[in-house]
Amino acid sequence: MPYAKPDALVSTAWLQDHLDAPDVRIVDATYFMPAMKKSGRTEYEARHIPGAVFFDIDEIAAEGRDLPHMLPTAEKFASRMRALGIGDGNHVIIYDQHGLMSAARAWWMLRVFGHKEVSVLDGGLPKWLAEDRPVDDRPPVPRQNNFTARFNNTLVRELDQVRGNLDSKAEQIVDARSAGRWRGVEPEVWPGRPGRIPGSLNVPFTDLLNPADKTVKPAEQLTARFAEGNVDLGRPITTSCGSGITACVLALGLYLVGRDDVAVYDGSWAEWGKRDDTPVDLG
Repeated sequence: MPYAKPDALVSTAWLQDHLDAPDVRIVDATYFMPAMKKSGRTEYEARHIPGAVFFDIDEIAAEGRDLPHMLPTAEKFASRMRALGIGDGNHVIIYDQHGLMSAARAWWMLRVFGHKEVSVLDGGLPKWLAEDRPVDDRPPVPRQNNFTARFNNTLVRELDQVRGNLDSKAEQIVDARSAGRWRGVEPEVWPGRPGRIPGSLNVPFTDLLNPADKTVKPAEQLTARFAEGNVDLGRPITTSCGSGITACVLALGLYLVGRDDVAVYDGSWAEWGKRDDTPVDLG
């Protein structure tokens, strides 16, 4: 059973064959959780796929917010993409150094701002390295390009929309965190209360990946895992997580099985859990 929308992924072999293609732009979007005390930029500078630029998820973000890496304005996003040499008509290939974790966030952000030719490298840098493919530490010198940002608000959910959904139940909220964090029985990474959005479902993002090489599971396994989590693929879906990063892995998995309309709750638990006017379920 092939993916319904296979354009969201490219293989390591495909990328090596297209490293020098004039329309391809390669992006390292590695992000580490604060507790890991590692820098995605530092890791990128030490070793990256030739020609890759660094997409700084914490910097390409809204200013003046007390929440991590929220979506920036269209103007700021366009400015940062132009500086990275990413423009209209480019096929953007995104990877991270986890295999697949934060790359999906950059994939989603580009789609939110209207860029459709964007794919994730299946298996990311770990698979690339395991296959002895080339890396270097040379900083690329991108040539500024024209990027037209068109904000697609259908792919984004804000606090008031998610809060309103508690009553309407128009959308399914699917949480990408671990089952323990979702139930509130494991420590929460972000400040605030443990638990989950009432009525939300749980499909940990790691369940979409093959444990051996962090590639995305085949379509039939993705469909089965969403069904196991009681997700109805025929109904509207919004994904959530800790801070809007791994929710995008669920959005990517759902895209691959045909759902290109899935929204992401940008604030996710970092916003919901820290407030005192949002209800929480436990257990």
